[in-house]
Amino acid sequence: MNPVVFHRTPVGDATIFHREAGPRDAPAVLLLHGFPTSSHMFRHLIPRLADRFRVIAPDLPGFGFSETPGRDRFAYTFDHLAQVMQDFTDAIGLERHALYVFDYGAPVGWRMAMARPERITALITQNGNAYEVGLSDGWGQTRAYWDDPSPANRDAMRAMLTLETTRWQYVHGAPDESQVAPEAYWLDVALMSRPGNDEIQLDLFLDYANNVALYPQVHAYFARHRPPLLAVWGRHDPFFLPAGAEAFRRDLPDAEVHLLDTGHFALETHVDEIAQRMREFLQRQAL
Repeated sequence: MNPVVFHRTPVGDATIFHREAGPRDAPAVLLLHGFPTSSHMFRHLIPRLADRFRVIAPDLPGFGFSETPGRDRFAYTFDHLAQVMQDFTDAIGLERHALYVFDYGAPVGWRMAMARPERITALITQNGNAYEVGLSDGWGQTRAYWDDPSPANRDAMRAMLTLETTRWQYVHGAPDESQVAPEAYWLDVALMSRPGNDEIQLDLFLDYANNVALYPQVHAYFARHRPPLLAVWGRHDPFFLPAGAEAFRRDLPDAEVHLLDTGHFALETHVDEIAQRMREFLQRQAL
């Protein structure tokens, strides 16, 4: 039995909350969550890996239980989140590790991998996009905000922060909604409802345009460094299409791609399959 422990680690102006389990001398896996969730999304995955791996799941600044600096002294951009996560790995002494990315965790993780490719032993992407072909029509309002960040377009994005929309993100495409724990989306909404957090999220929505602009550099990193990559992807994701998963083979011909009969939050319904595929994949990399 490898109990999950909880830590708070000072990193510059932020204090990063993270969950950890597994032997400290085991091969490491860093789990990066996305919007609008936190390391809580990995609550079922961590115990399924911790017998063989050191598993670490931090909350990004602005999410979960990491202490959130105000926007007046902390830039909520993906460049900055990636730098904080890189500094976090230094603070906890994490060097070589596999990287699991989901949603926002992907652009954070890609930046970390490009900055220190020698540290990345393998990549697992679960609905973590890197190709424009993976972006669905559901990005229309967000693209309008990128093109014109007017107060009206900024306010229109607030619909993404509601309980109704958050629940929809969890259950859309799931084969059985009864498998999706309601506390997951209620927790996300509660944490996003803290004073000032809505403006943080709106800042990140706007900055996401820079992630799309970064895609060619990400592809060049893949082609040059050839990291082993496993894609486990909810095929009914309303934001990131299956074509985005298949596209990894453009730059990584040996990428393993598995499309699952579920939606965006695939771990809610397919954690056993994802954990098993991860274990087999990582063992093939001699990790």
